Amino acid sequence: MANKLVYSGKTKDVFALENGNYLLKFKDDCTGKDGVFDPGENSVGLTIEGVGDVNLRMSIYFFEKINAAGIKTHYVKANLDDTTMEVIPAKVFGHGLEVICRNKAVGSFFRRYGEYIEEGADLPSYVEMTFKNDDKGDPLVTKEGLIVLGVMTGEQYEAIKDMTQKITKIVSDDLAEKGLDLYDIKFEFGYDADGNVILIDEIASGNMRVYKNGEYIEPMTLSELFFA
Repeated sequence: MANKLVYSGKTKDVFALENGNYLLKFKDDCTGKDGVFDPGENSVGLTIEGVGDVNLRMSIYFFEKINAAGIKTHYVKANLDDTTMEVIPAKVFGHGLEVICRNKAVGSFFRRYGEYIEEGADLPSYVEMTFKNDDKGDPLVTKEGLIVLGVMTGEQYEAIKDMTQKITKIVSDDLAEKGLDLYDIKFEFGYDADGNVILIDEIASGNMRVYKNGEYIEPMTLSELFFA
């Protein structure tokens, strides 16, 4: 029996498996605008041959490391031959939530708070959450807001924050060994059938802002450096 397509996303397709798990098929489509890759864009802008493969490779590498550290994720196994990853079912919080961990004051953080902090200043693995809503520009939301809106409990928020900081340290330490500096990184979390908070989606170069000797590294270049 063929796997059933349940969702076709911008960079991945999702199939239902007979064992109750899901299969993520990584595509070579990238978000961007006018043919230029931009992880922050909300529409597919171009196709880069091999990007699905490197995104899956990096995800496998970090998911296995994170699982080994005792942090729960949706990752089961992967197949590089057909660019797929098997994951356990998970529900997202609300209609989808992005969790950003910031080691440096750059990007939207600096645009918001630049009158209080210098660009590139150190941050203590600062965690913020935004609702995934293209029309509203992915609005920021506080812990109290998430609780009041019934999106998550205070305990779930603290679990996500703690896991985010631990996972960020794993990724950051790994990149540092290669002479690379992680400025910020974006994650997605959900919860499994037992209500446990788990890391979902992917961990790829397009979800992180990385510098080398003060120079920003483009995601595809980062993937090449990472696996060099």
